[in-house]
Order: sequence, then structure tokens, then C-alpha cells
Amino acid sequence: MASSHGAAHQVLVASNRGPVSYALQQDGSLAAKRGGGGLVSGLSAIGPDAGALWVCSALSDGDREAVRRGEGESGVRMLDVPADVHADAYNGIANSVLWFVHHMLYQTPLEPVFDAEFRRQWASYETYNRAFAEALAEEAAEGAAVLVQDYHLCLVPGMLRELRPDLRIAHFSHTPWAPVEYFRMLPDDIAEQLLRGMLGADRLGFLTRRWAEAFTACTALVGGLGDTRVGVHGLGADADFLRRRSREADVDERMAALREQIGAGRKAIVRVDRTELSKNIVRGLLAYRQLLEDHPEWHERVVHVAFAYPSRQDLAVYRDYTAEVQRVADEINSRYGTPGWTPVVLHVQDDFARSLAAYRLADVALVNPIRDGMNLVAKEVPVVSDEGCVLVLSREAGAHEELGEDAVTVNPYDVIGTARALHTALTMPAGEGAERSKRLAASATALPPAQWFLDQLNALLDRPS
Repeated sequence: MASSHGAAHQVLVASNRGPVSYALQQDGSLAAKRGGGGLVSGLSAIGPDAGALWVCSALSDGDREAVRRGEGESGVRMLDVPADVHADAYNGIANSVLWFVHHMLYQTPLEPVFDAEFRRQWASYETYNRAFAEALAEEAAEGAAVLVQDYHLCLVPGMLRELRPDLRIAHFSHTPWAPVEYFRMLPDDIAEQLLRGMLGADRLGFLTRRWAEAFTACTALVGGLGDTRVGVHGLGADADFLRRRSREADVDERMAALREQIGAGRKAIVRVDRTELSKNIVRGLLAYRQLLEDHPEWHERVVHVAFAYPSRQDLAVYRDYTAEVQRVADEINSRYGTPGWTPVVLHVQDDFARSLAAYRLADVALVNPIRDGMNLVAKEVPVVSDEGCVLVLSREAGAHEELGEDAVTVNPYDVIGTARALHTALTMPAGEGAERSKRLAASATALPPAQWFLDQLNALLDRPS
């Protein structure tokens, strides 16, 4: 496919959300805001001379305006996909079907229902993926490396392979991959299309061996992997950034405020999550309630600091879930609270500095997802913790593969078992807790974001890391 852009780019990244977003100011100008995360720091590791390009979607009115004015920053190409097509592809398919399949979230007596509306939205998902494939085909130099990200763009590798057979294409899944019997809930033709789309890549990356093996098992539905290679890259915490950021003045201020809310001499069980269905916040609260029920000696002596930041509030099921989190927290406080003790301190306003403050003062971190591709909170808390912290960790989190030995493991559905684990964590001797915390921090930072990205790029290009 001929390029109108000089096709100078040797390394290309494709993802739904880009490294920058734009907001329209009152005076008509555009203000740019930089994003964070593993991909951003990863891509910066290859340096400014690598001829890299990030292809992403225009998500807001400000982003779309930036595209129309041609004011985007160099190294980023935003695609102005029609807002209705994006909504169908992103909310309708990616977040309401693929996310639910891979995290096994369906209430199967009632859902899923793959009807005509689903097929209409699926057509938008195809259109959305094709827009990315065409942009990448246009922008890539001969033999360039293209790293496609996540469940929003599963069809891109296959589409791009048809347009540009010369390219080296990788796809990385930041989510779990569903076991075969769950994946097969999808209509057969859609399941096949997804698998063939992924298998258009030279190399597929997953966060853990378990997710890689689940994908490989699914490929039996279409006759196996073919020439596609599969690798595992367990994204780690960015220790340097976290340690530096967690020592800044705004974090100290929030620590002082949190300590006051908790009260002197009390232990803190901390959780920091988006109000995402897979994060299992409600069962975490129920387990804490069970702890207070079974162990009255903890009354007045422990506080559950729960940060549940709103997520996907444009989907009704998420709004209902957020309301249930609030309801259970209120119920615990009204049942057990005293004038001087609030058992649950719940915050729903996203505040990164406050999250870091909570990491630093946590005695116990509760990370109990139903299912999670990795879960970086499990890796970040031990890195930032001041005194060392005991990690209560779901065996269904991808991070469990690396951290399980030094965590207190729980079955995320077992509220009584989780309450017992919280008691074990609270009563663990300080020396043992600190030792475990040190080992957790070492495991958690084994593959920092920059190295994680470079490892994938080098594996795609068949060169040593």
C-alpha cells in the first residue's frame, strides 16, 4: 500500500488510548495533557531517534478538534473514528463482550445474548480495527516493527498482514485470556475471526504463562498456532518513578490526613482499585465485615481504607456496582462504627497522590480480583510501603504467578477464607511481614516498563535483549 506520509516509521505502537489527550479551552486553544503508564515509559526507552509513531484513537471532542486542525504532536497519529462507531466498538464490543469473556463476568442464565444488535456493534468493531490497520499500513517503513495493544484491536494483526506482508507484527494482551469452554460462548464465526485476527501477528505476548496457555488452547478451534510465536512478559512496577513520586510533598500531606482519619495506633487494611466488576470490591468489604464479626478484638483497632475510583460509568452495570460498594461500606460503618472509630474509610474521587500515601502506610494490602491480567497495585504497594506490608492476594490475579510465594493467597469468591487471610495478615509477626515485603518488592520490579517494552520489541525482531 503506497504511503502519503513518507512511511518513515521503523517502530509503531497501536492502542485505543494514546499518550496524550486534548481539551478545548474557552479561548478556543487546545491544551495537551500527557498520559502515564507502562507503554508511555516503555516507548520512551527506545529513544527519540528510533523513528517511532504511536497510532491511537481520538477519544474526546478536544482530540477530534486537534486532528481536524492538524495540531497533534509529532510521533502521535490520532484517528478520528466517528464517535458512534467508536462507542459501538469500545463500549459495545471491547468492554461489554471481550472484557466480560476474558474476565468471566457474565451472569450466564441471562447473558450474553448475541443478537442482531450485537452483530451491528461487531461491524463497528471491524470498522474500528480496519481504521487502525490502514493507518499503520500507510505509516510503516518497509519491514517496520508494529506493536498492537490489547483486546480493543484483536483484528488488526490479520488485517495489517494482508495490507503489508513485509511488516513484523506483535500483539500484546493486557487482560487474561478466557479458557476454551468460556471463550466458546462467542458465536463460532466471531470466535474464529478473533483468533485469526490475532494469528496474523508474528508474535503474541501475554502477561503470564497461564493466559498464554489459555490462548494456545483456543487456537485448536482454528487448527493451531501456525507460524505465530507466543511469549510471556510480566509487566513490573516502575520502582524509580514510584519511590520518587511517593516522597513528594503532596503525598506527605495526604498521609497526614489519612492517618488522622484512621486514628492513632490502628492498623490499616488498604485497597486501591477502579470500581471495575472484576476487582471484587464488594466481596472484599464483606470479608472485612466477616473479620469484624469473627474477631471482636479488632473493633477500634483496624480501619479498612478502600479507594474505589469510578470506572466506565457510562455502562449501567458499572453504575449499579459502584452504588453497591457504597451501600456495603455504609452498612458496615453503621453496624460497627463508634463515635471515635469509622471502620471503613471509602474514597471514590481518583487521587494518585492519596493512593501512594495509602500504599506507604498500609499494614495489609487487599488485592482480591475475580480475575486480572496482572494487577499492578499488588506490585506497587510493596515497592512504596514504608514499613513493609503484608499482601493478601487472589490466586486469580496474574501477579500471583510471580508474588504468590510471599503473599497470603485467597480464593476471591470465599468471603470467610478472605476474612481468615486478613486476620492472618494482621497478626503476622513484624519481622516476617517485612521480609516478605522485601521479596515481594524485588519480584514486583523484575521487569520494569521500559525493559518490558524493549524485551517485546527485541523478541519480535529476533535480537537479544
